[in-house]
Amino acid sequence: MQLTTLDWAVVAGYGIFAVLVGLVFARRAGQDTGEFFLGGRNLPWWLLGTSMVATTFSTDTPNLVTDLVRTGGVSQNWLWWAFVITGMCTVFFYARLWRRSGVLTDMGFYELRYSGRPAAFLRGFRSVYLGVFFNVMIMATVTLAAIKIGGVLLGAGKYEVVLIAGTLTALYSVTSGLWGVVVTDLLLFAIAMVGSVAAAWFALAHPAVGGLDGLFSNPALEGKLGLLPDFSDLDTAAAVFIIPISVQWWSTWYPGAEPGGGGYVAQRMLAARDEGHALKATLWFNIAHYALRPWPWIIVALASLLVYPSLESIQAAFPHLDPSIVKHDLAYPAMLVFLPSGLLGLVVASLAAAYMSTISTHLNWGASYMVDDVYRRFVRPGESERHYVGVARACTVVLMVLAGALALQLENALQAFQILLQIGAGSGLVFLLRWFWWRVNAWSEISAMVVSFLVAVYFGWVHTAVLGLPEISSSRQLVWGVAVTTVGWLTVTLLTPPSDPETLRRFHRHIRPMGPGWKGAGIEIGAGERPASDGDPAAALLAWFLGLVVVYGALFGTGYGLYGQSGVALFAFAASGAAAVGLIRLLPRVGLR
Repeated sequence: MQLTTLDWAVVAGYGIFAVLVGLVFARRAGQDTGEFFLGGRNLPWWLLGTSMVATTFSTDTPNLVTDLVRTGGVSQNWLWWAFVITGMCTVFFYARLWRRSGVLTDMGFYELRYSGRPAAFLRGFRSVYLGVFFNVMIMATVTLAAIKIGGVLLGAGKYEVVLIAGTLTALYSVTSGLWGVVVTDLLLFAIAMVGSVAAAWFALAHPAVGGLDGLFSNPALEGKLGLLPDFSDLDTAAAVFIIPISVQWWSTWYPGAEPGGGGYVAQRMLAARDEGHALKATLWFNIAHYALRPWPWIIVALASLLVYPSLESIQAAFPHLDPSIVKHDLAYPAMLVFLPSGLLGLVVASLAAAYMSTISTHLNWGASYMVDDVYRRFVRPGESERHYVGVARACTVVLMVLAGALALQLENALQAFQILLQIGAGSGLVFLLRWFWWRVNAWSEISAMVVSFLVAVYFGWVHTAVLGLPEISSSRQLVWGVAVTTVGWLTVTLLTPPSDPETLRRFHRHIRPMGPGWKGAGIEIGAGERPASDGDPAAALLAWFLGLVVVYGALFGTGYGLYGQSGVALFAFAASGAAAVGLIRLLPRVGLR
C-alpha cells in the first residue's frame, strides 16, 4: 500500500501541528515539576476528560477490539465494557478525593495515608513496578500496533517503525509537558474519531460486505453479533460476561481502569482546577470512552471477517509481513487499505495521533513516578526544580527505549492485555477500601501486590511447564488469582498494626471520606475542625447507577440501531436519556456545585 502526495501532506500537517504545540509549551513545562507533570493544577474538565479519552484511544485499541470480535464475537467486548463500572465508581466516590489530596502523583498518596518505613518502601517500589514494568508493557503493546499498521499501510519494517515513531514521540514528550500533551490531545481526539468513522464507512462499502444490511445478514457472521453472550454455553458466558461484571471490575488493576482511580487518570484528576472539574473530567471520559467510540471499531472488525476470513488470507494479502505478527488484531489495519487517497492520509494521521497521545501520556506519567517518587524522595532530595525537570526528560527517553525493545518481542495486543489482567488480579479491592476503611495499611498493599504477582507466575509458568498440569482458562486463572490474593491481603491486614494514629487523623481531616469505615479508628473530631465526612453515600451510589445506565443505554442503543432493531434501540436511548436527566439533578448532592 502506497500513500499518495495528498496523503503524505495530511500526515505532515498533523506532524507539524504536534511539533509546534510542543515548542509553544516547552518554556512553561521547564519551569518546575508541577508544570511539567500537572500543568500547574489549572486544567479545565473538558480538556482533561478529552485528554483521557484520547489517551485510551491508542493504536492498539481498535486492534484489540478487532481481535476480540474476530475470535469471540461482539459480546467478547464485555472484557473491557465491564470497566465502565470501575470508571463510574471513580467518578462519584474518588475523583474529588484525589484532587483534595494535593499530591503530585498518586504514589504520593502512600505517605499521606500510611506511616513509617512500609509506606516509604511501598511508594518507592510501586513507583518502579508501575512506572517502569507496567508502563513499559502498555507502551510496548501500543508500539506493537504501530508496527503492524506501519507494515500494512507503509510497508515499513518493525525496526523502522520503532525507531522513527519512538524518536518523534519522545522528542515531543520531552519538550511539551502535560499542558502540551492535553492541548494536542484535543485535536487528536477529533482526528481519531473522524478516522475511525471513515474506516467503518469504507469497510461497509467493500463489495464483500455490501453495506449494513449485507454485513448483518451474512451467514458468515452467525453467532458473532450478539451484544450478550450465549448463556447456554455457560463456560463462555462466564468468561466473557459473568466474571467481568461480577469480579473483574473491582478486583483487577488495569491502566486506565484502576479501581478507585490511579495512574494517568489520577494524574488528570490531580491536574484539575478544583474538585468539581476533577469529577466532571472523569464523567466525560467514561461517557465518551465507552458510549461514543466502540461501534466504528466493531463494524470494521465484523467486516474484516468477510474480507479476510482467516489468518492465511491476511498473510496472502500482505506477504511481506513477518508471519510472527500476523494475528487477528492485524485485520484492523488490513481493512484500511481500501480507503481513498486523502482520506487514507487522514486515517494514518489519526492512528499516528492515537499513538502519540497514548505514548506521550505514559511517558509523562511514568517519568513523574521516577522523578518525584523515586529520585527526589530517595536519591537526590533538595535539588532545584529545573534539575528535576531535566531528570524527567532523561527518564522519558529511557522509558521509550525500553518500550520499543519490548514491542519487538510481543505478537498480539490480547496477549499483553491478559498478562496485565492476571498480574493485577485481586489487588483492586484494597485500592477501593483504602480511602474508606481505616484498618487498611501499607502491608495490605504490599501483600496484595506480591501475592497477585506470585499467582500470575504460577499460572503462567509453574502450573504447566513445571508441574505438567492441564492448562487453565484465563478467566478461571483470574478468579483463582482474585480469591487467593484477596484472602492473602485481608489476612495480612488483620495480623499487622494499622498506620499510626496521627497519620490516620491527619489523613481523615484532610480527605474527609464518607461512610462508616473510619469508626473505630480512635479519631475524635474536635470543635471547629472540618466535618467528619464530606458527601452523601446514598446519593453517590444512585449517581453511580444512573451513570451506568447512561453509558450502557447509549452503547446498546447505538448497537441495536445499527442492527436495525429500532424498537429496542429507542428503549435503550430513552433509558439513557432519563438516567442523564436524573443524574444532572443529583449532581449537587454528590458535591458538584
